[in-house]
Amino acid sequence: MSINIGLEKNHRTDIAKGLKKLLANSYTLYLKTHNYHWNVTGPMFLTLHNLFEEQYTDLATAVDEIAERIRALGEFAPGSYKAYSELTDIEEETDIPSAEQMIQNLLISNEVLVRHARELLANNNLDHDDATADLITQRMQIHEKSAWMLRSLLA
Repeated sequence: MSINIGLEKNHRTDIAKGLKKLLANSYTLYLKTHNYHWNVTGPMFLTLHNLFEEQYTDLATAVDEIAERIRALGEFAPGSYKAYSELTDIEEETDIPSAEQMIQNLLISNEVLVRHARELLANNNLDHDDATADLITQRMQIHEKSAWMLRSLLA
């Protein structure tokens, strides 16, 4: 069945390509944040445990919204670790770092997501796709706020 939502197929495909990377970055950050939530230790345990839970819960909702936008554009959303590892710019966590290093790692990862969101807004012709532009803008704002909160813990 054809899709007639006011965007040509090649335009939808280009937009979805950027969203697939946003999805992979978001899912990788979700996994990292959830890992840290489970494994954080030290004097700031409760503060960080709760902050990480808030952030990974938001990311769980975000990955669903991003994947559903990809589907609304007529493309299939990636859904495997292999696909995400090929698309993501966020470094996977393989160790259990200190609480301070967890904060630093999450700060860096949130900033990666902000930069990617800015790239998507600047490089894709989203002037006829307000739904995608709005989704990307919202994600950018959330990751900027998350980065600010994490950065403030390191000051």
